[in-house]
Amino acid sequence: MWVARAALAFVLEGREMISHACNAVGVFLLSASLCAAPPVVGNSIGMRFSELPAATFQMGTADIDEARFEHPDADKADIGDETPAHRVTLGRPTLMAQTETTQGQWFTVMQNRPGPAEFWQRDDWEQLPVVGVDWFMAQRFTEELGVLDPRFTYRLPTEAEWEYAARAGQSGLRPVALADLEDHAWYIHNSDDLPHPVATRKANAFGLYDMLGNAWEWVADGYARDTYARRAAASSPSVDPSGAQSSELRVRRGGSYHCPQHLVRPGYRTADNPEKRYSVLGFRVVALPRDPSTPR
Repeated sequence: MWVARAALAFVLEGREMISHACNAVGVFLLSASLCAAPPVVGNSIGMRFSELPAATFQMGTADIDEARFEHPDADKADIGDETPAHRVTLGRPTLMAQTETTQGQWFTVMQNRPGPAEFWQRDDWEQLPVVGVDWFMAQRFTEELGVLDPRFTYRLPTEAEWEYAARAGQSGLRPVALADLEDHAWYIHNSDDLPHPVATRKANAFGLYDMLGNAWEWVADGYARDTYARRAAASSPSVDPSGAQSSELRVRRGGSYHCPQHLVRPGYRTADNPEKRYSVLGFRVVALPRDPSTPR
C-alpha cells in the first residue's frame, strides 16, 4: 500500500490493522487510496504511527460563517487566514504519530524534563504530552530520535499533513459533531485546565488521538496570513506545500486543554515565535522509512 513489500519487511515492526472503521469520505477527500483504516507501524521506543496514503483534500475552512458564529465575539473573530478553502495534494504517504510526543518519549530520547515541574511529578507523567518546548527543541528531538532509531528519519508534519490527519476524511468545522467533541478532545470544557495522558479520548477515523485539544502542536511551516489566498490564486496545483519560507513565525495547530471550543478545530490557525515555550504547547512527529542502502 505504499512501499514495496520487501522494504516494508525491513521498516515495519509489529504491523497491525487498527480497529477504527474507515469513514465515508464524500466530497471532502477528493482522492486517496484509503479504503480501510490505516495500518499501524511501531518504532524502537514504542511510538506508534498510522500509515496515511497520499491524497488530495480540501484544506481550509469552507464554512467560515459557522466558525465565526461559534466565536464568543463574532465581530472580532480574526480567522480570515483559514480561507479560502483550496485543494491540496499530498503526493507521498505519511507515517503520522498516533499521539502527541509524550514526556516519557521525550525523556527517553533527550534525557531532560522541559515544561512545568508539576507535570513531571504526577504519577502519570510518562503519558502526558510533553510541553514547554520551543520549535527548535521539537526539531532537535526529531534529529536525536533518528539517531536512536536509524530505520527512520523523523520530522515535524507540514501544516497540510497535519490538517489532513486532523480532518480524517471529514468535511465541516470538525470531524465530529460539536456535541461529541468532549469524547474526542481535552479542552477547557472537560480538562480541569490540566493536560491529560495521551490517547484517553477517542481516536479519529485515522486512528490518531488528541489531534484536537490536550496540547497545541508545532508544525514545520512558517506562517503567513495570506498563505491560502496565494495558493488559491496560483496557476499550478498545490502539491506538498510547505508554508511561508521567509516567515519569522512558526505555525501551531489543534488547540489545548486550556482552549475554549471555538479554537479546537482542524482549520484554526495560529503562530508564534519559534523560541516561545508554553505549558500548553507540544508537538507530534512524522516518520519516514530510511532506505537501508543509503549511507547515513
